[in-house]
Amino acid sequence: MDKILEGLVSSSHPVQVKKAIVKKVVEAAEKAITEEQCQALYRLTARLILLGEDAFQKQVGYQVLEAYARYHRAEFERFFSKDFILGLLQQGYGPLDRKDPGIIEFIHSCLRLLISCPLVLEIFAVIQVEVLRMVCEQPDPPLCARLSTMLSDFVQCIPRDKSAALFCQQLVRTIGYFSCTASQERELREYVSQVTKVSTLLQNIWKAEPATLLPSLQEVFAIISSTDPSFEPSIALASLVQHIPLQMITVLIRSLTTDQNVKDASMTQALCRMIDWLSWPLAQHVDTWVIALLKGLAAVQKFTILIDVTLLKIELVFNRLWYPIVRQGALAVLSHMLLSFQHSPEAFHLVVPHIVPLVQSLKSDGLSTSKSFLLQFTDLIHCMMYQYSGFPDLYDNILEAIKELPKPSEEKIKLILNQSAWTSQSNSLASGLLRLTGKSETGKTGLINLGNTCYMNSIIQTLFMATDFRRSVLSLNLNGSNTLMKKLQLLFAFLAHTQRAAYAPRNFFEASRPPWFTPGSQQDCSEYLRFLLDRLHEEEKTIQAFSLAKPCPSSTDASVNINGGSPKFATTDGHLADVPSEPDDQKTLIEQMFGGRLSTSIRCMHCNSISKKEEPFTDLSLAFRPPVETCLQGGSILTGISISDSTEDAGKGTLSRETCQGSVSGGSESPGCSTDTVVKPKQEQTNCEAIATENLSPDPPPSVPDLINYFLAPEILDEDNKYYCEKCVSLHCAEKTLQVIDAPEYLILTLLRFSYDAKCHVRRKILDNVGIPLFLQLPLHHRTAKSSAATTSSDCSRSSSPLQVDSPESGENLAKKLKPSGKEEGEDGEEPEQEDGSDEEMPLGIQSMPYVLSSVVMHSGMSSESGHYYSYGRNVTSADCCLPPTLCYREEETGDATSSAGQTNSNRAASTDLPCTSLARPEREVGQTARDWFLFNDSRVTFTSFQSVQNVTSRFPKDTAYVLIYRKQDLRNRYNNGTPNGMRLSAEPPLQKELMDVITKDNKLFLQEQELSARTRALQAASASCSFRPNGSDDNDPPGSCGPTGGGGGGGGGGGFNTVSRLVF
Repeated sequence: MDKILEGLVSSSHPVQVKKAIVKKVVEAAEKAITEEQCQALYRLTARLILLGEDAFQKQVGYQVLEAYARYHRAEFERFFSKDFILGLLQQGYGPLDRKDPGIIEFIHSCLRLLISCPLVLEIFAVIQVEVLRMVCEQPDPPLCARLSTMLSDFVQCIPRDKSAALFCQQLVRTIGYFSCTASQERELREYVSQVTKVSTLLQNIWKAEPATLLPSLQEVFAIISSTDPSFEPSIALASLVQHIPLQMITVLIRSLTTDQNVKDASMTQALCRMIDWLSWPLAQHVDTWVIALLKGLAAVQKFTILIDVTLLKIELVFNRLWYPIVRQGALAVLSHMLLSFQHSPEAFHLVVPHIVPLVQSLKSDGLSTSKSFLLQFTDLIHCMMYQYSGFPDLYDNILEAIKELPKPSEEKIKLILNQSAWTSQSNSLASGLLRLTGKSETGKTGLINLGNTCYMNSIIQTLFMATDFRRSVLSLNLNGSNTLMKKLQLLFAFLAHTQRAAYAPRNFFEASRPPWFTPGSQQDCSEYLRFLLDRLHEEEKTIQAFSLAKPCPSSTDASVNINGGSPKFATTDGHLADVPSEPDDQKTLIEQMFGGRLSTSIRCMHCNSISKKEEPFTDLSLAFRPPVETCLQGGSILTGISISDSTEDAGKGTLSRETCQGSVSGGSESPGCSTDTVVKPKQEQTNCEAIATENLSPDPPPSVPDLINYFLAPEILDEDNKYYCEKCVSLHCAEKTLQVIDAPEYLILTLLRFSYDAKCHVRRKILDNVGIPLFLQLPLHHRTAKSSAATTSSDCSRSSSPLQVDSPESGENLAKKLKPSGKEEGEDGEEPEQEDGSDEEMPLGIQSMPYVLSSVVMHSGMSSESGHYYSYGRNVTSADCCLPPTLCYREEETGDATSSAGQTNSNRAASTDLPCTSLARPEREVGQTARDWFLFNDSRVTFTSFQSVQNVTSRFPKDTAYVLIYRKQDLRNRYNNGTPNGMRLSAEPPLQKELMDVITKDNKLFLQEQELSARTRALQAASASCSFRPNGSDDNDPPGSCGPTGGGGGGGGGGGFNTVSRLVF
């Protein structure tokens, strides 16, 4: 019979003929045959099944074997013996290798035919031993899947007791070695199916024998935490996560994160590989376990691991969002990583370039789930842009892509941000210091945030971009000194010449920080700027005083006129100055660069006598005109007078800037408006929950010239603010007028955005958008020669510090300091008050002084106690032709500006003043060269444009201009190649040797750090390990062996645990 069957299946007869004859052979199984014939048939069927040339031969073998085993069971038991099985599993079958899945499939089929035989128990015992041996040999996925199928059907073949735990461990390790090189979808699906069969077997074993679960999880962690560079575990291990009971998360994570035997390197590797599991298509709960481990590490303050893993894996997690099958889990992990990484925008900015393409894909892919997913995704993006505001160059394209999608409310955003934060402000600095990267394409150097020091960084970058000031500071000869100016010079030298991408200004911060500024807390950049300029001014004045008191003929710093003339001393800019005869040359560098002068006139409206006083300033504090311009007078409503009309009749109730603005920057509350001219700020008209002013009228937003004109507009002093006129010997209403009589080289403008709400006793931020012109024309009042000789004023430039005009820190009314008493005027050298129209009053000539925008400091935030500062800047000098042609003129073309603007009637002079104006239609090419503007945001420096400066508040409402610096354009000196005050330099000065040595030494150190870092990365590259850095700060309020107790993948994967309390996963 066996010979006939063998010849039949190998013959060339038609298949139908073969099937008919095979049917006859199968039917003959019911008849009695000899044992020899039966064994011959069994041997033939085994050969057909295992070595058959085609599927037909294998099918015939299974049909005949099943038929004869059913009717001749005793003979089959003798054929399918323990020795036969051992031979198959240990030696294979003829040319068929013992690891061929077909052998396991054949044994599986034979077991089904022996299930009711007593002899099968002995066979089960043999198979138990053999499958444990096979698993320890780490079979490939097809064999392991076939073995798992057999063991799932015949659980009696699964090793028992202690061997069961070992079997599970080795099966886990086998999965860790799985690999798939297939590229076709069918092959990939087959691979996933094979892995699923193996993981299902483990699930069944864990359920049947719970004691095997802990050793299995121990082995999982040992594998994924391995730091052996030659071993990279398969992500197929992700298939096991869905079978781990979620109820065990708490105890497992706590045990893992608190075990001292688990090294940071091992934990980092384990977490990175768990994140890689998000790519496994059918895995469930991977995101749950990853997030649980992230939270567990945060609970024990393992911020170094969190920072490293987040920065290393955030882009991979984001890329998983492109695949619908794993998209939801990836979004959960991405959301937690971004929302918890709140100490720095670094992680978010890694994925920013990929957001717009993903959004566009989600809009067009047509999947039913994409719309709801897109809403979740955009909520996350809005949260991150809110948290890390101040990067309009990065976010503009994103806002454009998601503008049609709903935006979450601010309350929802704050709630989301507060749910996942794990890092404090003291955990990012060192991390940033050791992250070595090259300079940005701008070539500019950033400043590392030392912990809420963005207020200092923005001011330093702004001063650095004041080109003439920077060049003057770098050209000073300060060798051997330890002054604040020397530290500023060194800082400027680093910003200009270091090879580092960002510099940490620690020394300068400690030296320049106002004593009342608490380190690590939010501060006002305007207050810091005033303090810094004042310190530099005072320091230089002190040095000048010592030089005057102790002249030394032999000293290189001073010289005496041997002809009996007055002594001359070297100023800080290296120019000799005749002190008695040329006091202007003794101005400090701060006075020369930022110092201007204001003339304050107070005219008694009863007798028309005028008191004048001149005072220096380094910045102008510009208040916002109250949005509601109605005043109560005698029970009737009086419409407020606009800036352009308010000077025509001062008696009609001009608005008071001081009384309507309120106290600013922590100053005392200003006196309230009088009952005759009551102008209530909008903040006081709203309830205490109001945060920002809103425009109730369709009027366009104010511009910087509007605020300057409001600042210079006449002010009526009445009621509690009445002026004491000594000529009248009584209090009277008066008109106060401010005029700029000396224009600074750099005009600093501070917008008073933080008003005091007397009703709620809080400071609020005014979020009004302000138009920022590129060009500005400031009205400048000049005396005629006769006037200059006849009228004198108190010279406040000799005071210890420059007066901040209209400064909110001043609690008393400025007019009270200007009472024209004879005694005071005599002491101050002031001229007595003069009657209107008297011959003694000299006219003032008015000239429009052109200025061009140099820098803008932006405040991003909703209040003065929180937020973030960043700045825009560009290099502008007085000699640069930055003005449009309409403002360019030669000295001979201008004529005498005073001849046409002079007025002899003092009380009408204000009405003919030239207002501060901006260029109405600036030409596109003027001052807009390619990559002319820079955006400085702590350590980040990027190219930007003036359009970004103009549009930032409209796109990001809480990002508002706060401090602006304009550069004076003195075209007459430009055409004459003059250098006023001897201060301007036409090019960057060469570094002095002392500065060059310091920079060179640091640059060498930086190169050594880069080399060391490169070597470290090379050693760790194979294991995908990142450099481990200490933690640091930023603004945030505005990272084995075969055995039951063995395991591990080599390289110290972590401690071994046999109890729940020491379990590691």
